[in-house]
Amino acid sequence: MEVYWHTVTYKTVAVYAVLLVAIVFAAVYLIDPNLYTQAYDRLNKTIGNGDSDALPISLTQAKFVNLDGKVQVKKVNSVQWVDADFRTSLDKGDQIQTSADGAARITFADNTTYTVKSGTFITVEENSMGREQPSSSGIRIKTGQVDLKTPNYSSPDSKAAVSMEDSVASLHSNSSAAVKSDPEHKENEIVVSSGSAEVQRGQERVEIGAHQKASFPTGGPITKSDTLAPPELSSPRNFEPLIVENPKTAAIHFEWKAVPQAVSYTVRVSATAMFTRTAKEAPGVVGTSVDISGLDGGDYFWNVTATNAKKETSEVSETFRFTLVAQGKTQEMLLEITGTQIHGRVAEIIGRTEPGAALIVNGQPVPIIAADGTFRHFTEPLEPGQHTIVIVGENRRGGTAQQKVTIVVPK
Repeated sequence: MEVYWHTVTYKTVAVYAVLLVAIVFAAVYLIDPNLYTQAYDRLNKTIGNGDSDALPISLTQAKFVNLDGKVQVKKVNSVQWVDADFRTSLDKGDQIQTSADGAARITFADNTTYTVKSGTFITVEENSMGREQPSSSGIRIKTGQVDLKTPNYSSPDSKAAVSMEDSVASLHSNSSAAVKSDPEHKENEIVVSSGSAEVQRGQERVEIGAHQKASFPTGGPITKSDTLAPPELSSPRNFEPLIVENPKTAAIHFEWKAVPQAVSYTVRVSATAMFTRTAKEAPGVVGTSVDISGLDGGDYFWNVTATNAKKETSEVSETFRFTLVAQGKTQEMLLEITGTQIHGRVAEIIGRTEPGAALIVNGQPVPIIAADGTFRHFTEPLEPGQHTIVIVGENRRGGTAQQKVTIVVPK
C-alpha cells in the first residue's frame, strides 16, 4: 500500500481563508448592500472597538499615590492582609486599614482623591468611569476618618461618596471634606471645607456648604451647623526653599491670615506629607505668626488650625511644603537678575546663572535654563499691588544664592 500526501503551509491556509471571507462579503454586497454594511460594522466593533464605553482595566482601578507608616490591603478574593505598595491596584470590595502611625492617599479613575487617616478601616464600594458617562467613586468607612477631594467633573451627575452605617455623604464637583465615623460612640459627621455636599439617610436629605458640618449620630436626626474656616497660609510659601546658615538654630517664620472668631491657632510641622509624625508643634498661638527653630535641613510640610472661644477647632488648612537648606559657605554661586517685565498680571523674570544650576522663583522651579546660564521665567498670575519676588538657586558644587526683586502689578 502506498500513501501520498500534499504539504500545505499555514500561510497558504491563511491566504485561502482571507479569499473565502472576501468572496462571502462580495456576495453579500451584491445581494443586499445594507446587509453588508451591518455585517461589516458588527465585525469591526467585535474585533476592533468592542464596547465603546469600555475603558482599559488600568484606567478603572484606584491606586495609592501616598503611603506612610503601616497600611494593609485585603483583596476582595483573598482572606489575607498584605502590606500596601504603589503597585497595588484597588477594585470594588477591597479593604484597606491603616495603623495608628499609618496613612494613605488613594486616587480613583476620575481623579477623586481619598486620604485615609491613621487608625481607619474602609472598603472600596464604587469606581466606575466610562467615556461620555458620569463617573462614580465611593468607599465605606467602618471607623476612622477619610478626607476626600473631587476634581472638576465633566458631568453634573458624577459623584464621590462615603458611606457609613445607614448614611451616605456625597460630594459635588470641586469640593473637599472630612468624613469621620466613630462606631464606639455612635457618632458620624462630615465637615465641608470647600464646595458642597449632600448627606442622605433614608428619605432625609441635607445639603451642606463650605465651612459647614453635618452631624448624624446613630439613630438620631441630621443636624447642620457652621464651622470655623481653616486659615490661609502666607509664609513660607508652597515649595519655597529657605537658605539659612545653620538650619538647626535658624528661627523659621510662619505666617497666615486671620480667621474671624478665632482666638488661637495651632501650627504643625512634619517631615511627612500626611503628618503621621510631627517634627514641631506650636499650640495656642495668639496672633497670626510664630517663629519655630530646631529643624534639621530637609523637606518639611506645615499647616495650621484655628480655635474659637468655645474651644471649637477648624479643619486643617491647606498643607504647604518648604525646604530648609544650609547656605554654602565655601562655594559661591552666580545669580544675576538682569530685568523684569509685567505682562498683565504675570511677571517675567530675566536673569543669568551657572549652567546646570537649579533655580526656584516664588516656590516654582525654573524649567528651562539655557546652556549659557540665561533664563526667563513667568510667574503665576499675581494680585494687583506690590510684590517681592524671591529667586533662590543651588549649583552643582553645593553653592547657594538668593536674589529678591520688587515689582508692582497694575490694577
